[in-house]
Amino acid sequence: MLKQQHINAKKNISLKALKVALVGNPNSGKSSLFNVLTGLNQQVGNFPGVTVEKKTGMSNFGSTKAEIIDLPGCYSVAPKSIDEEISFNVLCNPSNLDKPDVVVVVADASNLKRSLFLCTQIIDLKVPAILVLNMIDQADKKGVTIDIEALSVELGIPVVYANARKQTNIKALTEVLSQPVGVSEKTIVDVGLLSAIDFTEAKLICSVNNTYSAFAISNSPAVFLDADKVLLLELSFQKHNYNRQQVQSSEALHRYAAIGEIIKKCTSISPVSESKVHATLDKILAHRVLGYLIFLIVLFFIFQAIFTWSAYPMDLIEKGLMGASVWLTDLLPTGILANLLCRGIIPGLTGVLIFVPQIALLFAFIAILEDTGYMARVSFIMDKLMRKFGLNGRSVIPLIGGVACAVPAIMSARTISNWKERMVTIMVTPLMSCSARLPVFTLLIALIIPSDKTMWGFSSQGITLMMLYLIGLVSALLSAYLMQFFIKTKEKSYFIMEMPNYRSPRWDSIGIIMIEKVKTFVLSAGKIIVVISIMLWALSSFGPEDTFGRVEQKYSTREFRQQLSEKEILNKIAAEKLETSYTGMLGKKIAPVISPLGFDWKIGVSLITSFAAREVFVGTMATLYSVGDSENTHTVREKMAASINPITGGKTYTFAVGFSLLLFYVFALQCMSTIAVVYKETKHWKWPLIQFLYMGALAYLSSFIAYTILK
Repeated sequence: MLKQQHINAKKNISLKALKVALVGNPNSGKSSLFNVLTGLNQQVGNFPGVTVEKKTGMSNFGSTKAEIIDLPGCYSVAPKSIDEEISFNVLCNPSNLDKPDVVVVVADASNLKRSLFLCTQIIDLKVPAILVLNMIDQADKKGVTIDIEALSVELGIPVVYANARKQTNIKALTEVLSQPVGVSEKTIVDVGLLSAIDFTEAKLICSVNNTYSAFAISNSPAVFLDADKVLLLELSFQKHNYNRQQVQSSEALHRYAAIGEIIKKCTSISPVSESKVHATLDKILAHRVLGYLIFLIVLFFIFQAIFTWSAYPMDLIEKGLMGASVWLTDLLPTGILANLLCRGIIPGLTGVLIFVPQIALLFAFIAILEDTGYMARVSFIMDKLMRKFGLNGRSVIPLIGGVACAVPAIMSARTISNWKERMVTIMVTPLMSCSARLPVFTLLIALIIPSDKTMWGFSSQGITLMMLYLIGLVSALLSAYLMQFFIKTKEKSYFIMEMPNYRSPRWDSIGIIMIEKVKTFVLSAGKIIVVISIMLWALSSFGPEDTFGRVEQKYSTREFRQQLSEKEILNKIAAEKLETSYTGMLGKKIAPVISPLGFDWKIGVSLITSFAAREVFVGTMATLYSVGDSENTHTVREKMAASINPITGGKTYTFAVGFSLLLFYVFALQCMSTIAVVYKETKHWKWPLIQFLYMGALAYLSSFIAYTILK
């Protein structure tokens, strides 16, 4: 019933709401404007049939309700990457369900010439459009003055200035959107004059009535036309001796010439010193030696902060949930329901919720690096290094994104136009330690390294965490170096990136990102953990009658009653029941395979369950140790720290075992979502299978070597 209501609600939105598409060059402030217009009223999904992230949001412009779509950044309607194909499809495909009623072109006012190239193309597509001159303050700092009214006359569309970061003049844009927006009567470049073909036949084949639309579709027909229509276009062009590349180059020259004339009429420039400050900063941050050192210092600070700043809120969450579990145990009558809730679900969820502060900090730092313009400099300085490993500077974005989550990071590899470099990037990105690994790392580091231990005055735990992330980065680069010899292509590689201006972070946008990412992390992991916790509790609470059912009978004898206290007997019963349960049986089946790595059967069970999502490892351990504890009054870290190896008589989680397990999670592809997205991106099961096997082999071998040396 609820599902049907949701479908009906979506239908009503699509019928009533004005569909507005935000388009613009990368780093033009498009996403900032989207956040301002929609606030927290946003949804994140995927474009139909593809795995590129689709951000939509609802907004009201007076009495007009609008659905706003934030399209991937692009420089023109001629797609050069898979990411740009999405924007091209939405803007040019007449049957696309996301085709907008109005296109808002977001332009960087400080670099108008570049932004007007895309804007004038959209004008020639004959769709209702509005030009927003964003970052007008940056233009002022560069001494650029723009005559808004003159520019509007030249383009034939409404033009407004704004500053999305400071939410300046947003009302002027919403007022324009609340009124009907017409199609420009101007034609900036008449492509019909650039070749002998008049595109009449192409318009019929493409089902459009506009010459420039037919021209744009004809140059990239395979994006959405079926094979028959693509063939018809090719035959038509052969008949007229149409040279696609020559006409595209001619269009670009004519368009830039027209833009140059428009800029002469509408802008003036006075010299300022702002650019000197940016140049000085670039000399430092983008320096070929100093740049790497600064980047390492930034990473060092981030990992120190993740451990030290989150310690207090993590402790509060953990103790609060443990207290709630004890309170419910006393409140609820003894039985299966109370046992499931207090020893299954709550411990499992606790294993994830306590890491919310660290996840929030991680995403906040990544957002700050991107928002200030620093991440683009990192891509620039890393390009030369990346090329030695078969990658390019654009590969840095997915690799750094992989620190947050491999799924969107792999999707972002669509911006890499070279097929080989894109494939290599996809294959090595999961080696970057993602946020799902962070709970595992934090728990295990806390077990083997004391919190008060320091190195050079810094937290040893923070240094260890940074080392694990660097191991992931180095292994990704080395794997990429080897893969370039196996993945072949004749495509030439290039790296072009315009450096965005340095800016102060937009704290409101960063706050929205933190809330959305944490919510996604908790909800996606929470669903899996609840299901797995219930299954684990059931499998751990029951077992074969001939062994499991006789445990209590065994400890009811006078011999045990005389030797052990009531508390000790209850603990032994709980521990032995767990070991003889169905979970214990499963763990012992795989124990021979993982024992060379120092892992016991409980770790084995956690390795299996965490394949659904790495962070489930912590929830699984919490559930297993709760079921095996008669009192359930200690945190999972305390229980694991007190765990005794029955064979050696020493602690289960020694430094050798802990470090071996850390390395296993650094390398192993314990993520179904990553496997699924790699399949969707590569369109073949071969690639995720190779990825799973080589990362699994790395995990097993590195853990075996580490445990053998350290034990």
